[in-house]
Amino acid sequence: MATPPNSAHRGAGNLLYRETSPYLRQHIDNPVDWMGWGPEALTKAKAEGKPILLSVGYAACHWCHVMAHESFEHPVIASLMNRLFVNIKVDREERPDLDHIYQQALALLGQQGGWPLTMFLTPDGHPFWGGTYFPPERRWGRPGFPEVLQTVAQTFAEEPAKVQRNVKALATAMDNLSAGRPGEAITDDTFIQVAEHLAQEVDPVWGGIGGAPKFPQPGIFELLWRAFCRTGQPHFASAVIQTLTRMGQGGIYDHLGGGFARYAVDAEWLVPHFEKMLYDNAQLIDLMLTVWQETRDPLLKARITETADWVLAEMRAEGGGFAASLDADSEGEEGRFYVWTDREIRRLLPADDADLFCRTYGVTEEGNWEGHTILNRMHEDTLADDTAEATLQRCRALLLRARASRVRPGWDDKVLADWNGMMIAALARAGTVLERADWLQAAQDAYRFVVAQMTTPDGRLLHSYRDQQARHRGTLEDHANMARAGVILYEMTGQEAYLTQAVAWLVEIDRHFRDGTDGGYFSTAEDADDLIRRPRHAHDNAVPSGNGTLVWLFSRLWLITGDDQWRQKADAQITAFAGEVGRNFFPLAGFLNGVDQRLHGQSLVLVGPMNDPDLIALRQVAWAKSRPNLALIHHHGEASALSSTHPAAGKIMVKGRATAYLCQAQHCSAPVTVATDLAALLGG
Repeated sequence: MATPPNSAHRGAGNLLYRETSPYLRQHIDNPVDWMGWGPEALTKAKAEGKPILLSVGYAACHWCHVMAHESFEHPVIASLMNRLFVNIKVDREERPDLDHIYQQALALLGQQGGWPLTMFLTPDGHPFWGGTYFPPERRWGRPGFPEVLQTVAQTFAEEPAKVQRNVKALATAMDNLSAGRPGEAITDDTFIQVAEHLAQEVDPVWGGIGGAPKFPQPGIFELLWRAFCRTGQPHFASAVIQTLTRMGQGGIYDHLGGGFARYAVDAEWLVPHFEKMLYDNAQLIDLMLTVWQETRDPLLKARITETADWVLAEMRAEGGGFAASLDADSEGEEGRFYVWTDREIRRLLPADDADLFCRTYGVTEEGNWEGHTILNRMHEDTLADDTAEATLQRCRALLLRARASRVRPGWDDKVLADWNGMMIAALARAGTVLERADWLQAAQDAYRFVVAQMTTPDGRLLHSYRDQQARHRGTLEDHANMARAGVILYEMTGQEAYLTQAVAWLVEIDRHFRDGTDGGYFSTAEDADDLIRRPRHAHDNAVPSGNGTLVWLFSRLWLITGDDQWRQKADAQITAFAGEVGRNFFPLAGFLNGVDQRLHGQSLVLVGPMNDPDLIALRQVAWAKSRPNLALIHHHGEASALSSTHPAAGKIMVKGRATAYLCQAQHCSAPVTVATDLAALLGG
């Protein structure tokens, strides 16, 4: 356990010195009597008869920092908080289960969600009112935080019936949202209808969904790409390509260091909310790679390469796992680390090079954001010619070295199992397809770290690791994303240990998360005893829903193993949530992408030694085109070790040569030993 900075914290009641989260530790010096979430805080609230003020944020959150500086560091406001409430501070990345419950409650109160989340709870943890950011005094049509504190405390003390009505109404509404909505099987027609509706929401000029603010939403664009793969309709492809191009050329992308910010505050992707999150970049590497496999666009390859290299350079944490995020702020200012003036750039670059660089990246004396320039190439669809790009690369290297001397944004180096699973899968695929052994090795290192350091003796995952401590029960998303990473690593390397571990995690999911009444799975395990409810849903949030990822996993494992239990699980999982599609399909992209895998999955069985040049040539054909539903199965000897129920059971090498069998709907093709023949079989 960390040592408290000084004894005053204990006396004042601030117990965040016990925590490992960088976000929570940012608040150790607050005069607020913060406690972490747990039985001690809830017991204190009950004993004192006080409501709970729950504040949820994360280390890279700009407005969380603003509210902390304005209110939580203000002695008068802190004194009011301490007198009227039991104050609990939560890192939403460490406790996504808590964040989901109380964000859902805020939405049901008719308010826009986000962070910082400020919720007011009864002493037993039930929400009755809340909001997000509150200023220290009334402004922008928002009440001042002291006014909010006094009003809420007075209502709790003097109008208990009103509080209980709110509690009951919210509880009923949340029960309804978690209730099972089974439905009929989802067909190809349904999938394409959803894709058509989503395509109509895409900004035809700048890409992305809707207007400002604009988020990447890679799950939705994967769905649109899958619709293109199914139908060949160009408008699906153009929506995805336009979005990735505009993002990759916009200010949301870090043109010097690589990597994407969490979202843009405008509709043109120029001005980012500057924090960089591991989960966004994992999903975007994956999506860009899938599209690049079809288009071979040099811009996409450049952005994949730069982003993956950034991950290895800046996001590798203790022991080889991947860190959670980089802050939006440095030196107390949002974006300070990333922006430039015309004078700075011209001082650092040779005159001719500076002219080219400034023209290309939109650098002007007046700037494009608060007197500074956010580097962008937003009015170009492609890279420049080779000569110009070589010059620009030299310029970027010089500026990156100069930027390294600035005060860096805060680095949240905790390792989260679900986010790591997503990045492991993305780097494993990209490293294999683009022949970057260092990316694949980094993925394998991170995978081994999670297995070794974040697994309980009984085989379950823990959610978070930092300061040599693994903490917090693993969620459904932790187990599902790490199992997906294991399946992808198996397909990329042929090492069956990855597949074995993936299946073991799915067994734990069945044991601890299954909803035996309505089907599907809860987000939290059955022993999650510090929550007021167990969420159950298939809605994507910051990361794809665990229930949606499971549709993909069950379908993929059926293709790989031939074991019919996985097909049955996939079908049951689809049925459990199919009724949601007719009500609100927008947050169900991950689920529907899994459905597409179930409906159109193929398996390519490769028989032969992994290092055989002929087998390598067959593998390269498999990912030469965008084939998101194609699973690769490896067997290394003369005879295959497939399950007896797999359609390729008993298939062997032909005349001692590496051999491929393409299987779909329980039937397999004739054997193929020549790469060009396999390309023809796969459709080019």
